[in-house]
Amino acid sequence: MSNPSPDFKIYETALRVGGLAAREAGAYILSESGSVASEDIADKGTHDLVSRVDHEAQRIITARIADAFPGHHILAEENDTNGTSATHIAVPDKGYTWIIDPLDGTTNFLHGVPPWSVSIALAYQGEPQMGIVFDMTRNELFTAAEGMGAFMNGQPCTVSSSPHLNDSLLTTGFPYRDFDHMDAYLSALGHFMKETRGVRRPGCASIDLAWVAAGRFDGFFESGLHPWDVAAGMVLVREAGGRLSNYEGEPDLAPLGAQIIASNGHIHDHMVHVLQPVRNVLDEH
Repeated sequence: MSNPSPDFKIYETALRVGGLAAREAGAYILSESGSVASEDIADKGTHDLVSRVDHEAQRIITARIADAFPGHHILAEENDTNGTSATHIAVPDKGYTWIIDPLDGTTNFLHGVPPWSVSIALAYQGEPQMGIVFDMTRNELFTAAEGMGAFMNGQPCTVSSSPHLNDSLLTTGFPYRDFDHMDAYLSALGHFMKETRGVRRPGCASIDLAWVAAGRFDGFFESGLHPWDVAAGMVLVREAGGRLSNYEGEPDLAPLGAQIIASNGHIHDHMVHVLQPVRNVLDEH
């Protein structure tokens, strides 16, 4: 459940500071597109890349945030040097924590295949309350904060009204670290492929969630993610009128990213039903 800060004004300031940081980092990332050499790329794990661009974008963002909010904690992807599993990363449950992915979709970026984004969230007592996703490839800034609604470039956005799964377009992310349960995953994916208008895989979870919030996708599901992949997008979906849960249909998503379903609400229960066979096997990547 949402646990809003007692000081709502902080979200207004956070949206302004976070938005400026996202745009500054996004401009830098775009300027480096197509110019990253192989020696500037490292492998953090199976199919999990990082480049000098990720690190510099993170420096830009964290510098702005630390200057404006010196007492806040920062949880950022490129500080996770040990490749920690999603199930072992917890967002602090006291005070304010910024959750940052400086370049979501690094593999897309390195291959020159959009989308990729900057994702910035602010959590209070462990619960994301403010979210910013900046798709610099389309110059689209998605913003939301507790009780303030969701916006795309300053214009309100809402989830879709598609009432049934067969009216829907879904998005997902494929397993890329652990392939032990591929058959169970493919069974669920196959059901969605047959029963919907289509399933897309953009390769950028923050964009998946932002586009659910904007009504472009009707639903999203993935497991084995990290808090910085989903925190900002969760706020967007929630404030756009959507629904969030794990594969059991429960609203408690801790630890953030282990399992997530996001939808317009109308198709949510159907998605939960389809994903029941994989509810216990795809959450420890």
